[in-house]
Amino acid sequence: MIAEGYDAFLFDLDGVLYRGDQPVPAAAETVQALREMGKRVAFVTNNSSRTPGDVVAHLATVGVTAAIGEVETSALTAAAGLRHLDITSAYVIGERGLREALEASGIAIVGPEEPTQAVVVGWDRSLTYDALRAASLAVQRGARLFASNADITYPAPDGTTWPGTGVIVLALEAATATRATIFGKPYPPILRAALERAGGGRPLVIGDRIETDIEGAHRLLWDSLLVLTGIASREDHRAAAIAATYVVEDLSALIAG
Repeated sequence: MIAEGYDAFLFDLDGVLYRGDQPVPAAAETVQALREMGKRVAFVTNNSSRTPGDVVAHLATVGVTAAIGEVETSALTAAAGLRHLDITSAYVIGERGLREALEASGIAIVGPEEPTQAVVVGWDRSLTYDALRAASLAVQRGARLFASNADITYPAPDGTTWPGTGVIVLALEAATATRATIFGKPYPPILRAALERAGGGRPLVIGDRIETDIEGAHRLLWDSLLVLTGIASREDHRAAAIAATYVVEDLSALIAG
């Protein structure tokens, strides 16, 4: 049984536990079975738009029980990273999840004409050219550029993809000739924070994207499980430069005898 070899299970969300508003088959039952085995779990997402409470509420609608303290979002990781860097002000492109995480960390969110130490970018479905211009000018005036994640696409509920945070980041990097510091997967900070939320021990990173979930585990030399209920296929995995430790059809493989 795969699960026997690990202490902490770090679950990606969309494509792993649900697809939009629909539960992924066997997902809720597998999470519950892991808990009954005494295993620890955390839920880790690059989506910066939702608060941990939002994540817990959405998981409940697909049958997965979670606590707020088990959730690590790229917004939380970004806020912690900025606090560590002594950033106290930021111009923000992003939605409620990112803004609330920054404010809770004591980082003041400033307007487009105000001086700022940082520009922080997250997923923003109300993005305007004026916001891009303000962010670009702030960076040109000396603000540091950060992003919650760099996902180029976002999985839409109908199976298509929408432009993700990474598209906004690329635009600002091109406009300012500056490279953003990224906090979300595949970079280590978010996965390290998720493991801490799961209580440490030997982790297994579980996801449906090779370039974020599997690459993130690879960078930390952690084991990973690619589940084929979301974005990536077996063909994608065979063509990838890195390999997951396990490739499974659904999460029930974790607890299969």
